[in-house]
Amino acid sequence: AARDVIRFLTGVLLQPACMNQSFDIAGPEILTYREMLLQFASVRGMKRYIFTVPVMTPRLSSYWLYFVTSTSYKLAVNLVNSMKIEVVTEDNRLQKILGVETISYREAVRHAFEMHLHGSVSSSWKDSLASSRTVNDLTGYADVPQYGVKSEKKYRVIGSGKEEAVLNTIWSIGGEKGWYYADWLWGIRGFLDKLAGGVGLRRGRTHPTKLHAGDSLDFWRVLVADRDKKRLLLFAEMKLPGEAWLEFRIVEKEGKAVLSQTATFRPKGLAGRFYWMLTKPFHLFIFTGMINRIAGQ
Repeated sequence: AARDVIRFLTGVLLQPACMNQSFDIAGPEILTYREMLLQFASVRGMKRYIFTVPVMTPRLSSYWLYFVTSTSYKLAVNLVNSMKIEVVTEDNRLQKILGVETISYREAVRHAFEMHLHGSVSSSWKDSLASSRTVNDLTGYADVPQYGVKSEKKYRVIGSGKEEAVLNTIWSIGGEKGWYYADWLWGIRGFLDKLAGGVGLRRGRTHPTKLHAGDSLDFWRVLVADRDKKRLLLFAEMKLPGEAWLEFRIVEKEGKAVLSQTATFRPKGLAGRFYWMLTKPFHLFIFTGMINRIAGQ
């Protein structure tokens, strides 16, 4: 359980008996992956059966895991390959030294879902940059380029006193809320991205109403989430022949609050330019509907 890991990490601080040593830490049970899956299903209140098939290569297993979960293919391969190795601790001295009574697997799963239900999960494995195509520092993408790009800009005047409501709508975008317009088209784009080896829409979001720089948001990465400056900037992590940004701002024009929505695409080669031409009619349709819904029109 995560809380047990924290208890071990804090317990060894300034503990003379633990200095200059290494320890294994683990829960109180030794379980097979099959037992873990069945116990997980039981906690979720689902009846599941596991059948052993005669042929299932690691590659096929990796593809299956990739398509039915929100993990990246690279991570799916590593997870499947790790199943060949037994992960059983041999040195459990630390538990006795610190007097830690570890939580069972079933109870750990229950705690995890309670945290998830109450929106108390501060981060998730899917927020890791290792699950995306961009593993370098993202700050290089925080300034949206102005030249050599294709863009789709839309503006809507916000009614008096509605700025906070519009900001809440922007900060709730994606995940279970969807993208406010033509979600079935977003779903098709996510499916095509999965087929191409991308992340698809399955990552969702960590919290239903909060966003922070670095969070994953479906097939986007949050670069800027500044409520004080009323700006949300997303960078696309889907498979694309180029680079894409989606930005929302609330600005003041002629004494009125205006919602600005800008989709920017920097194509790479002829393939990128052809992609933009092919998708432009859909963008006009989707982005118009999306900004109208966000602005409450």
